Amino acid sequence: MVKVVVATQLGILVFVLWACFIEADYMKYKDPKVGVENRVKDLLSRMSLDEKIGQMVQIERKVASPDVMKTYFIGSLLSGGGSVPAPKASPEAWVNMVNEFQKGALSTRLGIPMIYGIDAVHGHNNVYNTTIFPHNVGLGVTRDPELLKRIGAATALEVRATGIPYSFAPCIAVCRDPRWGRCYESYSEDHKIVQMLTEIIPGLQGDIPANYPKGYPYVAGKKNVAGCAKHFVGDGGTQNGINENNTVISLDELLDIHMPAYLDAIEKGVATVMVSYSSWNGVKLHANRDLVTGYLKEKLKFQGFVISDWEGIDRITSPPHANYFYSIQASVNAGIDMIMIPLNYKEFIDNLKFEVTNGLVSMSRIDDAVTRILRVKFIMGLFETPMADLSLTNVIGSKEHRELAREAVRKSLVLLKNGKSDNEPLLPLPKKAGKILVAGSHADNLGYQCGGWTIEWQGVSGNDLTTGTTILNAVKNTVDPTTQVTFNENPDPNFVKSGGFSYAIVVVGELPYAETFGDSNNLTITEPGPSTIKNVCESVKCVVVVISGRPVVIQPYLPTIEALVAAWLPGSEGQGVADVLFGDYGFTGKLARTWFKSVDQLPMNVGDSHYDPLFPFGFGLTTKSTKGY
Repeated sequence: MVKVVVATQLGILVFVLWACFIEADYMKYKDPKVGVENRVKDLLSRMSLDEKIGQMVQIERKVASPDVMKTYFIGSLLSGGGSVPAPKASPEAWVNMVNEFQKGALSTRLGIPMIYGIDAVHGHNNVYNTTIFPHNVGLGVTRDPELLKRIGAATALEVRATGIPYSFAPCIAVCRDPRWGRCYESYSEDHKIVQMLTEIIPGLQGDIPANYPKGYPYVAGKKNVAGCAKHFVGDGGTQNGINENNTVISLDELLDIHMPAYLDAIEKGVATVMVSYSSWNGVKLHANRDLVTGYLKEKLKFQGFVISDWEGIDRITSPPHANYFYSIQASVNAGIDMIMIPLNYKEFIDNLKFEVTNGLVSMSRIDDAVTRILRVKFIMGLFETPMADLSLTNVIGSKEHRELAREAVRKSLVLLKNGKSDNEPLLPLPKKAGKILVAGSHADNLGYQCGGWTIEWQGVSGNDLTTGTTILNAVKNTVDPTTQVTFNENPDPNFVKSGGFSYAIVVVGELPYAETFGDSNNLTITEPGPSTIKNVCESVKCVVVVISGRPVVIQPYLPTIEALVAAWLPGSEGQGVADVLFGDYGFTGKLARTWFKSVDQLPMNVGDSHYDPLFPFGFGLTTKSTKGY
């Protein structure tokens, strides 16, 4: 009898121990069948404060290593503009780099994967040999949401091909003053066009399913990326167009002009929102709890995560980083979930931990931030497939994607003038002509036609940056084989007069720039552009193609210009410009920005009482295709 009891008790003990072992071994957050919110809750309950803070940290790849990922439980990495594994690095090199960092993240106690982000703002623009699409200022002209959706899907594929699952795009700023150095990142001065073109989000992330919860982030799968609506909010409305400055408008104006596209983005399941460097009525957005938590999270019910801009919290104070302890407290309490630090991560981690431990930042605020970050990671499938592979490398710069970019270029061009009179149009140009002149600093410069945020943050000059077609080569590809094409970047008048040219194509504009480096009070065409226009157009029939991130001063040169085309920043596929110049396709683009006469008129937007433009919002001459679509 004693033996039976002992045996029974031992059996029960073994069963209990076995059950405990199974329970300990079963981690609910690793089970995709239990649902995202249950997984988040389970994982959050297991995390220490150090692990939670680590999830809120995003650092630059240059200061990262697998060991740093493991030691500090880093939740996210990024490549800043021009931050690459090696010059002209292959997709394989990108994948291998991302995976090495990911191994470090996965080697932590809980094995939480990191999320890698990059600015893929007009294609996968940091990476060699990718398709560079026109910048947003040109895409706004198209007013074509379906085109934007296809561009989003193509960009997502090329980003994923390099092992990266997160893009800091789209910029849904409403640029109200072209003096702003980021105006080319904005689709239009009209929020309705910006709203329409948020259709790039389901291109990047995938279409949300029917009856999907509003405000809940969505990423369809391994061929999609998490998107980022930016920069919340009012970044395009700063006084005098000064970057990162103060937007001084009423709440009604903020909600009517700058907020609407965020409602569309959230409705389409955007995964993340980036906060603007700028202020609204003197309050830095990075410290504005009323807008970040009160409006975005509570009123709009946004359930993805909110991320800071690069050193965005540092710039809460002037000078930046003057009181980092305060900046951390103010930004996290405002509702920012992930901090793009991106360099001094130890200082951030130590300070935030002290603030939580001492009640300056509540644990509930930390839990809200980490919940949102984990939610996006679970939705994306990062826990199931944390490691990238090489299965998509063949999509980088594919023929299909380049044809799509070429289509986007064609649709983004705006014909502003065509002939000295309506009865004598210069365009479309004849392909067959004895001898033609191509001139201008931007005619044979791929870097110039791509603009900023291309390979480097500020862009580059020349033709060695990546693969593409300059406008000069596009012209050569298009004209009749018997037509002689002469290129002279800045010819003198005698050369032009004595050249016997049938007509000339002059390509001039702005040099590449990004952010504050692009702020400008004069908005002039870069020298020697104006003299090139004068030297050429006074002696031969000419079409001037302007490569710029915004309208520029052109009125003084108009009398000598026969035809004028705004080509914006067309990207790598210059062939799209020639397609329309020579009539294979017609001009269809309509201005999505007002073209001013003089900078003294700025800011000037459609509907303003002092509206007196050179070319009004919505203007654009059309031509018919000479060969049919």
